[in-house]
Amino acid sequence: MRTRNLIEKLIASRHSLKPYNNLGHHAEAEGGCGVLGMIASQPIAGKHVYRSSIQMHNRGNGKGGGLAAVGLLPEQMGVSREKLEDNYLIQIAYLDPAARKDVEQDFLLPHFEIHQGYAVPSIHDHREIGLEVQPPLVWRYFARVKETVLAEFIQKNELKGIDPRRAEDEFVYQNSYKLNKTFYASLGEKRAFVLCHGRNLLVFKIVGYAEQALQYYQLENLKAHGWIAHQRYPTKGRVWHPGGAHPFIGLHEALVHNGDFANYHGVCEYLKQRNIYPLFLTDTEVSVLLFDLWSRVYGYPLEYVIEALAPTTERDFLMLPKEKQELYKQIQVAHLHGSPDGPWFFIIARHEPYEKKFQLIGITDTSMLRPQVFALHEGPVQIGLIASEKQAIDAALQSLHDEDPRICPVADKYWNARGGSHTDGGAFIFTVDYSQPNLKLVCTDKFGREVSAGPHPRPLSCGSPRERGSRQAGVRASLPTNPVASALDPAQPALEAFAELKSEIRAWDYDVFEEFLRVCLEESRHSDAQRRHILELLTFLLDRRYRTEKMERKWLRALLEATINEILDSVSSLGAASDFVRITWQTRATLSAPRAPTQTLVIDATGFPPEGEDALSLLIVSAYKLGWKKFLLYRCCGQRFIGSGLGPRSHGVRLDVYGSSGDYLASGLDGAEIYVHNNGQDQLGQIYHDGKLVVYGDVGQTFFYGAKGGQAYVLGNAAGRPLINAVGCPRVVINGTALDYLAESFMAGDPLNGGGFVILNGIALDEDGQIRELETPYPGSNLFSLASGGAIYVRDPHKKLDDDQLNGGCYEELSDADWALILPYLKENERLFGITVKDLLTVDGERLPPERVYRKVRPVKTGVLSS
Repeated sequence: MRTRNLIEKLIASRHSLKPYNNLGHHAEAEGGCGVLGMIASQPIAGKHVYRSSIQMHNRGNGKGGGLAAVGLLPEQMGVSREKLEDNYLIQIAYLDPAARKDVEQDFLLPHFEIHQGYAVPSIHDHREIGLEVQPPLVWRYFARVKETVLAEFIQKNELKGIDPRRAEDEFVYQNSYKLNKTFYASLGEKRAFVLCHGRNLLVFKIVGYAEQALQYYQLENLKAHGWIAHQRYPTKGRVWHPGGAHPFIGLHEALVHNGDFANYHGVCEYLKQRNIYPLFLTDTEVSVLLFDLWSRVYGYPLEYVIEALAPTTERDFLMLPKEKQELYKQIQVAHLHGSPDGPWFFIIARHEPYEKKFQLIGITDTSMLRPQVFALHEGPVQIGLIASEKQAIDAALQSLHDEDPRICPVADKYWNARGGSHTDGGAFIFTVDYSQPNLKLVCTDKFGREVSAGPHPRPLSCGSPRERGSRQAGVRASLPTNPVASALDPAQPALEAFAELKSEIRAWDYDVFEEFLRVCLEESRHSDAQRRHILELLTFLLDRRYRTEKMERKWLRALLEATINEILDSVSSLGAASDFVRITWQTRATLSAPRAPTQTLVIDATGFPPEGEDALSLLIVSAYKLGWKKFLLYRCCGQRFIGSGLGPRSHGVRLDVYGSSGDYLASGLDGAEIYVHNNGQDQLGQIYHDGKLVVYGDVGQTFFYGAKGGQAYVLGNAAGRPLINAVGCPRVVINGTALDYLAESFMAGDPLNGGGFVILNGIALDEDGQIRELETPYPGSNLFSLASGGAIYVRDPHKKLDDDQLNGGCYEELSDADWALILPYLKENERLFGITVKDLLTVDGERLPPERVYRKVRPVKTGVLSS
């Protein structure tokens, strides 16, 4: 960190930067942006941002989109590697092309040695890609501050104690501010503004969508180690100009943001006291200004910057080591009035030229009201990904896989962050250290601890199942005949076939497994009964956990999904007499009533928009009204509201969902059953009334919000605020944990008299399918807060939960009546996921009675609260 004297001199050097008065403030009501970030150990092309951005169109509105790239290739920039790493990459957006002469004469040529300068290519007609507003002309300059100019700046501002290169950073920052103040923020016509000015960092933004910025400036084949993108426009600021769109820059970092600040003006006052005056008047701008101030001017380590942005509070603060508490207390005393209050989620693309690192950083605030998902892909190509939605991450991985078969379309690890957590800080950093000859991506948490998916067997060596099969024609691996033939016999129940097969798979390699899938594909074409049986068997292999000593779980999942897709692609078109008939985006107009009530409508989700008049969810509703009761959806890619709109009393309807489904699945459901064979996203089961929802993975934010009844079973974790404001009799089993605010304001009556409850098992399944207790059953500070009814049954044999996590609740010993109530749900949980009641009651190798394993959390009686 810098000395106080140097910090004060740097801040004082900005005294002349005060902007003109009467800049005004324009507030916008809309939020809910779509954000994306990815970084890899090898450069990746901009086109891989495209598919993810398209799939988050519903989070945008065409009034603001942008992207940034870090870690570029010198040959694509037209400069040497030395110049790329050493020069400032200044990009200026000319809203008025005639302003270029004035900008260069007043702010570039007098101050910089410009080693390269050129107009960034763009398409001829912006209307070709659907843009209403023509994006600005962009010029790119590679430059260094002139020695005489820098020497004068250092002398004038008494900065002799600072590294001259860091003083040069400050000059560049201030020069860009003055340029923006003159040509963009001053009263009158907006003529030009600085897009970026750091080293090895590019930014583009337009009035449009993020992928349109990519198309307009012809960035599809531009390669960089890291990318971030943003849909929507800022919640505050000049939204009608590209200057108001994300990303916003500090110096060597660019930031995109989903959320809003109630204390925007307070943060601006904090910055004003340090001679920093926002010009674009958006909360996103002040966020990156804070980051730049604390990291570059104050010289704080990244951990301290994150703490200043998202202070650790309440129980999480008390759980920190004493020395960490003292340090964080000092940071909070100094900077709490400058901390954005949220709700917000930041993604930052950063170049740290002094440490030779490219970074992708994701930070969430403690309220956790904005969706966020992290993912890590390990192997020959390491990739870190962050997005508003998991489906956007999966789309990026699929795009990367299509180009490079070494990259799996499934990540090794997906997770959500808990803001301000004492365990990981609620922030994660993906770093590529280019000071080393062999580039490698490493993921760490706020505290610098490495995050990994764990040890891996060998990765799949090449390609997709069919690609490998075509190259290996005539060279097929041998299958163990008896167990495979028995498993594929439709007379045998699929669960029994799975149990028989999983012990065999343990010793298989990829070649044997792919030969098995090839046989499954061929056998599935013989009859409807065979197709149904094989789909059920492959689905068990997809959903369950079991030991594989020579194969990675992510590749198994990718191979299984590809084979299931191929089997479903072979289903006959609508109107056939088969038990399965298929409809697609192209054939949706042919939708008609089923020929028999037992028919299953198979829907390829490819091409259906996330929502709107042509949404997949509305096709399902139309089919239901025509008499369809069985649905099988595959290749889902972010489609929202699946299962919603079926109306009251939809009992007897079943939907199986494969792929990456979108938000609001099963919301408003009243009777139907939905099985999600993957992770779920946010807002699943909102205002749920009746039926069954089964998720073979994790679920996102506000799961079962306002639910009134029904059952739900979740194999993995729930993110923030599950079951808040739920009433009536919802009954839910979560086998993992919830990040925080579980069952807040729960109003579900007396569970022993027909009311609702949650079972929280606090476990995970390892790659062998064995139960592993989590470090704590519940990590958050707010368990059952302000609840007035219902109960939570927590598997907590070691009594790790404490009273500090409760706010209006109390612990109570499990009674015989409680156990009789929850046992049927645990047995159904066993049937669905293979998590046996026996294993749940076994602790450290000893079978214990239920009352020593589970604890009941119930609301405190009103009299207790008032006393």
